[in-house]
Amino acid sequence: MDRLWTPWRYNYITRADEQARTGVPPALSGWPAAEDKHCVFCNMIAATDYAIAHGMPQEAAEKAAHILHRGPNCFVCLNAYPYATGHVLILPYLHVDSLAVLPPEPAQEMILLAQLIERCLRQVYRPDGLNLGMNLGESAGAGVANHIHLHALPRWSGDTNFMTVVAETRVLPETLDVTWAKLREAFSTSKPSTTSAPK
Repeated sequence: MDRLWTPWRYNYITRADEQARTGVPPALSGWPAAEDKHCVFCNMIAATDYAIAHGMPQEAAEKAAHILHRGPNCFVCLNAYPYATGHVLILPYLHVDSLAVLPPEPAQEMILLAQLIERCLRQVYRPDGLNLGMNLGESAGAGVANHIHLHALPRWSGDTNFMTVVAETRVLPETLDVTWAKLREAFSTSKPSTTSAPK
């Protein structure tokens, strides 16, 4: 019998480590536990900012958290448990659970970043298509329902194969660190549009 070894998913699947602060990778664990924000995304940004403020180079801190890009109102990071290689999330810094209450500036920036992500994913992975979307609320499938995020992931014809259908397993051909390096480079050579929305 063949086995697909995915130990990095153990804590996610079992929620085995109840003491772990979600969103805080080991390299950023110097961030004080007392400041836990009880949100994976808010913790990720706070732990990264803390590490940078305390001497860690910005690129090293952002790599530890798999943050690809930081804008004025939003940031882009890799999905820690991707559906496909290149699965990224676009998030506002603002902790809100509804797109309807997001102010215009971060809402506009999310869409501009989605355009940039589309270009980067097409450049790096040459997919046959892409999925872009949001799940608002647990019943809609949101894994983190209290902080909105836009998913963007490349898709290929035939990428839903027997492993997905029979074993409910995805085969991912590269690690998150490799994905981060590829997409970070693509971001460094691409810039989001600065066109303002009509007033």
